[in-house]
Amino acid sequence: MTSSKRLMLIVNGEEMELTARPADTLLYVLRVRLGLTGSKPGCLNGDCGACTILADDIPIKSCLMLAVEGEGKRIQTIEGLKNAPIQKAFVEHFAFQCGYCTSGFIMNAHALARTDLHADEETITEWLQSNICRCTGYKEIQQAIHSVLRQGAKGTDPLAQPKEGR
Repeated sequence: MTSSKRLMLIVNGEEMELTARPADTLLYVLRVRLGLTGSKPGCLNGDCGACTILADDIPIKSCLMLAVEGEGKRIQTIEGLKNAPIQKAFVEHFAFQCGYCTSGFIMNAHALARTDLHADEETITEWLQSNICRCTGYKEIQQAIHSVLRQGAKGTDPLAQPKEGR
């Protein structure tokens, strides 16, 4: 019999106490236990990137991370972005079709904007290699990312967003 462990997770700026089994992935806990369904279960082996979240501002595939490994880290999901410029850019550039992979791309692009506002085409392409889209193609996604990076280069905060919880 597997015993559960008490965890304190910081998700989208909010402390959340819960119990999880040792083998529960962070993706499972976010979706099933916390009701944050924006991160998607795609391949469940780390290839597609649909489950990408940020842990201490680093893109992580939550299907590969155990929930217990999230303790003490700042976890950010797509729900925590709440109308961030990168989300608006994806809409403006029609950077998605079915939308299943979109949250993973947005989280990855948000992390890129935090890391390198002057990322060139090669860097953007490198960052996008950890996400797969079977519908749209990558041109519109790259255009959305470029538009947000240009905002940052002009002095507009490309990461500006409300500071709300969940």
